[in-house]
Amino acid sequence: MEQNHIVFIVMDSCRYDSFMAAKTPNIDKLGPAEKRYAYASWTAPSHYAFTMGMLPHASPKNVFASEVYKEEFVQWTERTGDDSISFRDFLPELSLPKVLNNIGYRTIARVSMPVLNQATLINKYFDDFKLMNNHNDFAGMVDEITFPDDESCYFFLNLGETHYPYMLKDSELPRISGVHGVFKNLDDDNQASNDKFFDDEKMKMLHGQQIKCVEYIDNLIGQLMEKAPANTYFIITADHGELFGEDGYFGHGPIMHEKCFEIPFVEGKLKP
Repeated sequence: MEQNHIVFIVMDSCRYDSFMAAKTPNIDKLGPAEKRYAYASWTAPSHYAFTMGMLPHASPKNVFASEVYKEEFVQWTERTGDDSISFRDFLPELSLPKVLNNIGYRTIARVSMPVLNQATLINKYFDDFKLMNNHNDFAGMVDEITFPDDESCYFFLNLGETHYPYMLKDSELPRISGVHGVFKNLDDDNQASNDKFFDDEKMKMLHGQQIKCVEYIDNLIGQLMEKAPANTYFIITADHGELFGEDGYFGHGPIMHEKCFEIPFVEGKLKP
């Protein structure tokens, strides 16, 4: 059985309703978007779940959690096109990149957020792992991706466009220490922060900008789809959601709110 190339795209911080409000004609070719739920409310732990082979869950009722996990691992047989994969193959490391390496995949990661840099444990078992120079360089990722004929590839892409500051120029934004990339600029000074909370108008503007960024990403996904051969399986999702003023919150992370966990999920092959 021919193995699929796999392109796993994570739109960092993209909440479900932002995705649904955007026009996404290219992603729509894969099938309808589902509302799913992240395993964590910020980037790093959510991506560790992805590297275990666990995708955002649907929160099913009246089932044992162990059965949900087992079914999730089994679905990698369809995604890879290799029906030899079983849950047993994930043990004891619980590493999707290692499982894919073992069945002949070349594993490639391109990430945008500094908390996922190549010195972190998330890099383990990837053949090629790189933190992009800029947080919003999905276009650069698309340019450098090639699909070889002689081996199957797994591309794991973390996109920063949908993460604050939502692709806007720094000069157009209020400065918030550490929001971009979680720990970036946290050590600029030791003074107490004077950052002011955004007002309703600015929250609305930022939410609208995230929606525009989804549409920008969809256009680039269309370009990537044009390069991809027929045996390419796409997974498009987010690692967590975002708050834009709901109940007095902005952002994500140390927040327990449904908008931090509601995310889009689309997967499938391109239809001929």
